[in-house]
Amino acid sequence: MKILLVDDSRAIAMVTTARLESFGHEVRHAINGQTAIEMFQSDSFDLILMDIEMPGMNGFETTTRIRALEGHEPWAWTPIIFVTATDSDTNLVTAIEAGGDDFISKSSPESVLQAKMKAMTRIAALRSRLAQANGKLQDQANHDGLTGLYNRRAMDLRIDTLWETAVHAGRPFSLLMIDVDNFKKYNDHYSHQAGDECLKAVADCLEGVARQVNEDKMAPGVFAARYGGEEFAIVIPDAAPGVHVGIAMTVVEAVAGLNLPHEWNEQWGKVTVSVGAVCMAPASGWVKETFRIADDLLYQAKAAGRNRFEAN
Repeated sequence: MKILLVDDSRAIAMVTTARLESFGHEVRHAINGQTAIEMFQSDSFDLILMDIEMPGMNGFETTTRIRALEGHEPWAWTPIIFVTATDSDTNLVTAIEAGGDDFISKSSPESVLQAKMKAMTRIAALRSRLAQANGKLQDQANHDGLTGLYNRRAMDLRIDTLWETAVHAGRPFSLLMIDVDNFKKYNDHYSHQAGDECLKAVADCLEGVARQVNEDKMAPGVFAARYGGEEFAIVIPDAAPGVHVGIAMTVVEAVAGLNLPHEWNEQWGKVTVSVGAVCMAPASGWVKETFRIADDLLYQAKAAGRNRFEAN
């Protein structure tokens, strides 16, 4: 385990550290409560051993502040064991109320300390599994199950933040709305399963475009999302006016370049997309107006023959 030892006595800390390291644990030492809080904020620990009596900020107050930093998720909770020379009922009650999980006397024999560490190691393993499970759930909640792109919910949440940032900073905000041309005819002709494979291929293509834009540093933070059905979006949170036009052109050419057969896509004979590209420079008002303009441009692209983009 990685342990944060909080004790104002360097001599006691050296002895305790040696004992814990002999059990195979990694130990970091904080000389006071404020230092412990700063170390907790900058690093992750499996366990905190907290001295109670310290000058300035005692162990109870330090623990209360650490708990306030953690939030309420079980995988964010770090076990805290209080270590004190005064093994009283009052201290035990106060320790638990402050957010501590256990209590051990400084005079406890080595076997007791080792037993506590074994128990905490099991808890650390459980926390790790909880964190992994939460990460998977969070990933599933934010990504479209078919294409792997951000889903509509995740896109909306990110856009709300990015739009507010752009508005307050007086920066541009660009958006591409993308629709697979004649996709209903594709499904009817090739089957819905083939349609799913088509959407995945288009999504991979859009993800590749967004990744390349980021790598080329044309615009920071560009990402692709599945808006719904056969409709996608590429969000460009901060790029100079005109950049959105180049990205829209790249998207149209890249999807057509996949050369996926589509007999019923009029004169093209392959899968294509239409794109509506809008840049609000600077961003102002409501983001829904940006979506409305992008949608209008998208339908203009479709009316003009598809496999093209229209931009403001």
